[in-house]
Amino acid sequence: MKLSHRITHLTPSGSDGWEVFYKARAMKAAGHDITELTIGEHDIRTHPSILAAMNTAAVGGHTGYAMVPGTAELRAAVAARIQERTGVPTTAANIMITPGGQSALYTTHHAVLDDGDVALYIDPYYATYPGTIRGVGGVPRGVSASPDHGFQPQAADIAAQADDAASLLINSPNNPTGAVYSRATLDGIAQVCKDRDLWLISDEVYDTQIWEGAHISPRALPDMADRTLVVGSMSKSHAMTGSRVGWVCGPADVIEHMINLATHTTYGVPGYIQDAALFALGEGTPLETEVAAPFKRRREITEDLLAGQNVVKASPTQGAMYAMLDLRATGMSGQEFSNALLDEHHIATMPGESFGDAGAGHVRVAMTINDDRYAEALKTLMAFAAEKAG
Repeated sequence: MKLSHRITHLTPSGSDGWEVFYKARAMKAAGHDITELTIGEHDIRTHPSILAAMNTAAVGGHTGYAMVPGTAELRAAVAARIQERTGVPTTAANIMITPGGQSALYTTHHAVLDDGDVALYIDPYYATYPGTIRGVGGVPRGVSASPDHGFQPQAADIAAQADDAASLLINSPNNPTGAVYSRATLDGIAQVCKDRDLWLISDEVYDTQIWEGAHISPRALPDMADRTLVVGSMSKSHAMTGSRVGWVCGPADVIEHMINLATHTTYGVPGYIQDAALFALGEGTPLETEVAAPFKRRREITEDLLAGQNVVKASPTQGAMYAMLDLRATGMSGQEFSNALLDEHHIATMPGESFGDAGAGHVRVAMTINDDRYAEALKTLMAFAAEKAG
């Protein structure tokens, strides 16, 4: 029986970029002790108080169908959070609750793309971006952000690719690079979007993990609120990755169409999970700071260790839970280095090439294991790189 071209060509190269991760998990299942620096999964679990709120809601009966757009209380809480942090007037009508950030990315692209429309995204990119665009019938087109510019995308490079495009997807703080887009970068992006009449989709799931600079939501820039769709999530800010609760923030008329799409696809998010998210947001910045603190410490560990050698380099790790390490001095690709490091030292990292051509010669390290083990793994990685560099 024939399958659709759309489903069989989500990843037309046959690779989803996660081969080293799968290999590491297979080695772990076979009994090897693997140090995993691969996925963005917190080494702390969801806070017990959030789980208690979830349990109370479930036992209390909030287990039936919830409102498809999200509960009124959670939509209002997300809107209030966004308005407080950006200064942009925001109400519940601007918010739809989604089953995690990935669902929000799919929904936003469905809203702004017709079959065959070109959708831009910044390379390096989170691994699902091109497949998400293909999944809604769009044509993905990467715009390289060079390590020479600290992985800050350049407006001229975006404009050069934008003539026939319908949308642009950005992510700041950035996964995989750790870059936090500056005001100048975002002003340039906004100007291209206005000049070329692009929808801007802004993935802001790491907005609570800022180590240098400040998070600026492009929706807050002049004349951008009506052409910007913001993707948010509880996954990274509150260590609720498995709960699958996120949101889209955008113009109210666009949100109405997205709600119609959700009625025909996900049919919403379980009510007891939404109640837990509402509780978590109500805890405010102290809980967000507690969740982010381990990555702030490990960012400092990374910088201190890198300062003691000159083979492995890193672009400024300004935000998020990752460090993008430049290993071009070894003469190896990121893929080659990651596989060799895993085979010889049982340390798993993500090749930079998993995130696009602009990541070539790099590896992404997730700062998601305890401080001491993380430091030892990074020391081993640097020694291995020095050995390969000769």
